Amino acid sequence: MPFRAVPCRAAHCTSRRPPHRTSRHTVAADDHAARLHRFNELFVTRIRLEHGRVWVADDGAAVAVWTTPETAAAGDVFAEPGPLFAETAGGRAEASAQAEAAMGVHRPGETVWFLGSVGVDPGCQGRGLGRAVVLPGLEAAEAAGLPAFLEASDARNVRFYERLGFKVTADYPIPGGGPHTWAMTRKPGA
Repeated sequence: MPFRAVPCRAAHCTSRRPPHRTSRHTVAADDHAARLHRFNELFVTRIRLEHGRVWVADDGAAVAVWTTPETAAAGDVFAEPGPLFAETAGGRAEASAQAEAAMGVHRPGETVWFLGSVGVDPGCQGRGLGRAVVLPGLEAAEAAGLPAFLEASDARNVRFYERLGFKVTADYPIPGGGPHTWAMTRKPGA
């Protein structure tokens, strides 16, 4: 796949999956699919491609987007696109900010590889593609001797990540009726 196609395909892939519980809580319902596509596009193009890593499999049928230790070294990478994320959230911008604050207190203070999003085209699920796009980030974290971190809001995903060596480090509700969320860390050597 040409590099220029990655952002579009990544946003498309992550937007086609059934709405993430957190996204349903933090992105306005009006024109939700278009808002979610725009949010994912911003996330991939403004954060992950510029300051992180994106892995794709099966011509973009699966995508994993990570921030890396280099992301932290780049400073507050969310400051400039922040207003665009708030605009995209629409009437749920305040809920989005509250969710981010609630999740932030459970994020590690140490340097980590942060798995921000995984998307597998619904028609391609069950073929190992999710694992295929997550493993390169885990291998990179392992090679650097660093933990990997993620947040999940679906118990089925928790089980998937546990099979990859992640352990739950916190579980908590998102305020304002948001989903139950699990913070998960995979230590080097897991």
